[in-house]
Amino acid sequence: PVKTVKSVGDYTCTCANGVVATGASATCETDECAAMPSPCGSGQTCTDPDKAANKLHDFECVCDNDMTVKKVDGPVSACVVDECATAGICGMGQTCKDTNTAPSSLNDFTCECMNGVMAVGKPAICESGNTDECAAMPPPCGSDQDCTDPNTTGGSLNDFVCSCRTGMGSAVGAVATCEVNECDTNPCGAGQDCTDTKLTSTSDYECTCRSPKTGKATGMAATCEFDECSVTPPPCGTMGQTCTDPVKTDASLKDYTCECTNGVKATGAMATCETDECAATPSPCGADQTCSDPNTAANKLHDFECTCKSDTSLKAVDGPATCDKDECKSDPCGMGQTCNDPVKSLNSLKDFTCTCANGVVTTGASATCENDECAAMPSPCGADQTCSDPDKAANKLHDFECTCNSDMSIKKVDGPATCDKDECKSDPCGMGQTCNDPVKSLTSLNCNDPVKSLNSLKDFTCTCANGVVTTGTSATCENDECSPSPCGADQTCTDPDTAANKLHDFECVCNSDNSLKATDGPARCVATPTPPPTSCTISNVPARVTPV
Repeated sequence: PVKTVKSVGDYTCTCANGVVATGASATCETDECAAMPSPCGSGQTCTDPDKAANKLHDFECVCDNDMTVKKVDGPVSACVVDECATAGICGMGQTCKDTNTAPSSLNDFTCECMNGVMAVGKPAICESGNTDECAAMPPPCGSDQDCTDPNTTGGSLNDFVCSCRTGMGSAVGAVATCEVNECDTNPCGAGQDCTDTKLTSTSDYECTCRSPKTGKATGMAATCEFDECSVTPPPCGTMGQTCTDPVKTDASLKDYTCECTNGVKATGAMATCETDECAATPSPCGADQTCSDPNTAANKLHDFECTCKSDTSLKAVDGPATCDKDECKSDPCGMGQTCNDPVKSLNSLKDFTCTCANGVVTTGASATCENDECAAMPSPCGADQTCSDPDKAANKLHDFECTCNSDMSIKKVDGPATCDKDECKSDPCGMGQTCNDPVKSLTSLNCNDPVKSLNSLKDFTCTCANGVVTTGTSATCENDECSPSPCGADQTCTDPDTAANKLHDFECVCNSDNSLKATDGPARCVATPTPPPTSCTISNVPARVTPV
């Protein structure tokens, strides 16, 4: 019912027969046959072979008139003990006889009138004159019912009316079935709720204890269990006393005990525990704290106060004060030093240590760390920069200066300088290739650099005319330098190495003289002179006549 840590053990276990136990498994069965009314029918005997074990539904019903007829966990439906036992089965003033009560013999009873008229299996027709059926002895209705015969003349039988005096119900010619709510008489008593679901039977009402009490019973007032320790506020207070209620019945009120941590107990009331909480060993306060208990006479716990000796403004009630102080939080060490405070107590001030990157340690003050910041490995400046530390003697960090080797006007204090460099200016690509340097800073990030280095050297690209691209080095472009021919028209071009990344190795050979050749350019070919004629032939030329 209550799912808090303080309510441990308040769960209930309820048996099928209504037995309830709190905080433990219930012992359900004693004797199933002892239930009221009996679980077997009228004219049957109930036996429960296993009353000790926690075993239900093992009872057996045996017919009284025939012990061979039986059933487990329920009444036998075919037992007919004595049909005459049924009220009103014969007419008023008639005698009923059932000579055969075996289960197989039904409707064999006889009804006999006072005048000798008989009938088998039904009431006899006796009446011949004025008859008041309600005047019969015994009365045809139950003892708690009123009988009325509306027609006492003629041959009218079984027309009497039985009416319930208590509860509700009536019947014509038979005993009435009276519905009575047994809870109307308040059989459970104060502090219990009554429930009667079967109005036609008796002693089946159920009494249930009201919360915070627990317990229920059938046909009688319940024995209510009440744990006095579970009430709010707790009877033993909230200052460390333990409450125990050994007997949880209404008759055992004020039997709970309150026990102090030092063993002092009181029954039915809060115990007087305290003398002086500060007298405990060890002290409830820290070693560097003073303990004071303002109220040692009254029954008051957890009111002691702890005060820091180093700072009396720091205190706490019912526990040690927080006197710690981390001296490193004020950053007492110099730049680049590691601070450590091993004991963070106000009693241990100036015990912090300052540790330099080179291992120098000072206690209670900033360390003198520096010799030369530029001597660090690796250098705090870039690879193409010069580091200088103007003040190596004083305890001064972060005053070193980085100067670009390529341009001494570019420098920075306490960090590498940004030295611009266009790597394409040195023409690192081969002949005919296009160079591009996307990031011209020595320290800017090249997002396409697989090494993910902040240094962007070697991030230039060389692009061949045929589209081949290489980053950080000259591209391998060549297939054949002789196509198209770089030689003259009367020369033959040969490229001995077209597979390797080798340019300017083609050769031009003069067609007119194979001995004339040149590498990486046209050869100088000299034309062959025409030799003079060895004879002269003149034709069709008029003769010259020499005058005489």
